[in-house]
Amino acid sequence: MDLSVIIPSRHEQFLRRTVEDVLAHARGDTEVIAIVDGATCSSHPWANPDLPEHPRLRVERLTTVVGQRAATNLAARLARGRYVMKLDAHCSVAEGFDVALVTAGDALGHDVTQIPRMYNLHGFNWRCAGCGTETYQGPTPCECAECRKQGKPGGPFARNMLWAPRLNRRTDFARFDHELHFQYVRKHKPKAEGDIYDVMTSVGACFVMRRTRFEELGGLDEAHGSWGQFGVEIACKSWLSGGRHVVNTRTWFAHLFRTQGGDFGFPYRMSGTDQDRSRAHSRALWLDNTWPQQVRPLSWLIEKFAPLEDWHDPVGVAALARVQAAGMAWTRAQRPLRTSAPASTKGIIYYSDGRIDRSINGAVQDQIARAGLPVVACARGTHPMRADWQHVIMDAERGYLTMFRQILAALEASTADVIFHCEHDVLYHPSHFDFTPERDDTFYYNQNVWKVSAEDGRALHYLCRQVSGLCASRSLLIDHYRKRVALVEQHGFSRELGFEPGTNKAQRVFETRGSETWMSSGANIDVRHGKNLTKTRWSQAEFRNKSTCLGWTEADEVPGWGRTRGRFTEFLAGVGAAEVAA
Repeated sequence: MDLSVIIPSRHEQFLRRTVEDVLAHARGDTEVIAIVDGATCSSHPWANPDLPEHPRLRVERLTTVVGQRAATNLAARLARGRYVMKLDAHCSVAEGFDVALVTAGDALGHDVTQIPRMYNLHGFNWRCAGCGTETYQGPTPCECAECRKQGKPGGPFARNMLWAPRLNRRTDFARFDHELHFQYVRKHKPKAEGDIYDVMTSVGACFVMRRTRFEELGGLDEAHGSWGQFGVEIACKSWLSGGRHVVNTRTWFAHLFRTQGGDFGFPYRMSGTDQDRSRAHSRALWLDNTWPQQVRPLSWLIEKFAPLEDWHDPVGVAALARVQAAGMAWTRAQRPLRTSAPASTKGIIYYSDGRIDRSINGAVQDQIARAGLPVVACARGTHPMRADWQHVIMDAERGYLTMFRQILAALEASTADVIFHCEHDVLYHPSHFDFTPERDDTFYYNQNVWKVSAEDGRALHYLCRQVSGLCASRSLLIDHYRKRVALVEQHGFSRELGFEPGTNKAQRVFETRGSETWMSSGANIDVRHGKNLTKTRWSQAEFRNKSTCLGWTEADEVPGWGRTRGRFTEFLAGVGAAEVAA
């Protein structure tokens, strides 16, 4: 047998219609297993529903309530199909849904979870017996609005069953926020290529995977409780075990959403306390990377689908930083290969081309000094530098090659194990220097950076990797910049080469090591003053490749630093005082 459709139910008035719909539209070797949870222990009108006799239908009526997760696990143990499909008991499916899903599953491989495209289900309308007016599905009406206008009593009401997908209300992409609550994707929608593509999570009403895969993942975790966090659980198990979670738009299911309460609410009872318990268990599993079978940390999944609302917007910076730190700790515990030792010393290299307003650079140097780390500074000519820093002077023409030579000279003069790159026009938040690289063969970039105009104080954030936010092993950096300087001396600088080590395919002629990112809890400020070595782009239209400016956010202030718009001079004078939130 190819597919077992598992339908857990509790006090479900639409179970028969769902079962009949599945049986009517199946075209392959498919069975249906319906679990009637607590069938004989309740006087509820839908506690023991009338279901059709059918050779492909198996019904299990439980004398005690076990909950939706346990009912799903029970049905999976009874299943005979190569694949299992969990389906809510108030759904419709497409013609030949089973053949489409099994065919795709065989092509995709063992570790892929499929979600059919989801539509909202138009189950029924309420029809007033008095005037015939129909209203959209919901709780049983108390009165008819049309009859009320005419001074008539209206009613009674009967359901006019439609049971059809609302083709204008579909869901392909979904996410979860930094509290692991399911959310629809409103912005930052991924570009879908083909008819089967990766999705972060799903609503949890329907998923399909090989039965042996479901068993390998431990089924559904009943420690969550009966209901809640279904979509997050299945998505995290699929992705973090090393597999995939995809939407298959070759077929669909339609789901009846019942969120209005009364006699049109959730069939499984769940209190606020139960929901809190389920979410707390979910957060402990995934935010802290405690699921025993994971081979990827949650931070990997967040990075894969970046940018994400809540995570990569300013409101989610602290949560993202926590998840990234937890991911790095998990990675270190799983593969402690070539890591920077906890006792590694940290240092800073500072470089300047000398073309910077002294008030800006003074604030920058003071802010760097507050980190309390040894600094090796390499500047052109007579650029003013703090007396307590180690100085390397380079008298050369301003340009890209000179900047690379400055960086290399400062690296070679430093004795620290781990180096932070600091530039003369970036205000560094103290939390930037809390970071410690997990591996000494990887370049790390802090993406919590805002660009602020020195002219009008406007602030802009988008996800980018900049040399000014680079931190890595000193030996790795020295090796890279020696090769970079030699290459540019021989062939000149090409923008295809890029500035950021480990991020550009063109660098592979001399650099094979990769890069990762982190988000400090506080933001750095890249001051755009008109004399920057690289161009400032304040509009997304200026980016030929829009994927290089994801998470675009414009504001009048920088989180943790205060308002900058229209008061940059006053803002700069206050740097280092109470304006900067440590």
